[in-house]
Formats: sequence, structure tokens, C-alpha cells
Amino acid sequence: MNRADKGQEVLDEAFGGKLGNAGPAFDEFNELTKGYLFGEVWSRPGLALKDRSLVTVAVLCAGGKERQLAGHLKGALNLGHSPDELKEVMIHVAHYAGWPCGMNGLRVLQDVVESQGLSFAAAEEDQGA
Repeated sequence: MNRADKGQEVLDEAFGGKLGNAGPAFDEFNELTKGYLFGEVWSRPGLALKDRSLVTVAVLCAGGKERQLAGHLKGALNLGHSPDELKEVMIHVAHYAGWPCGMNGLRVLQDVVESQGLSFAAAEEDQGA
């Protein structure tokens, strides 16, 4: 299997088959991303796809890359991470990369969770009490 096919498998599993960059300016960039980033880096042995996703979420949050974070949060949810696990990542990142990074990550996470029709377990408990 060539790396573009491997990359497409990762994209299918994590992101429903699509990259978030749309439009003709991104055509070549998306092919490079699919083939190299997802076909080589994300397809390496040693870490499960779900683990790579969590690492990516943490790095994007720490780096203040909110736009890319939103797409990777959707991917992390697709791969089986719960909203509460992802919330814990943001809290953890806040203590190592800075409070604003964690707060911005939580804002992005909240938007993604709401847009996916999901909720946080603590919110469900509060509503039931």
C-alpha cells in the first residue's frame, strides 16, 4: 500500500475522510498532508491512532492553534475520546503551556462538543441533580 492510501485510511478513520482545508489553493497541500503527515507520520508503528490524536490535540492547544485544534478535536471524538477526557487535556496543558492556552482550548472544545450534539459528564450530572 502506498503512503497516499495509508494516509487516506487514517483520514477515513479519524476525520471522516476529509482534510479541513478546502479550495483550489489547498489541493497540492492536501495531497502532501495526506501522503506524508497521515500516510507516513500518523501511520508509524509505536503509537495507536487514538494516542497520536491526543498528542496532537495537546500540542495544538499548547501552541494556540485554535483553528486546527477544532478539526483535531472532532477527530479525537471520532476516535473514541470523550469530551471529559479532552477537557482534562486542556486543564493539563494550561499548567504546562499557560493558562490562556488551556482556556482557549476549552473554548474550542466546548464549541466542538456543542456542535456535535455531545455534552460533558459533569454537565449531565448537574442537570440531573
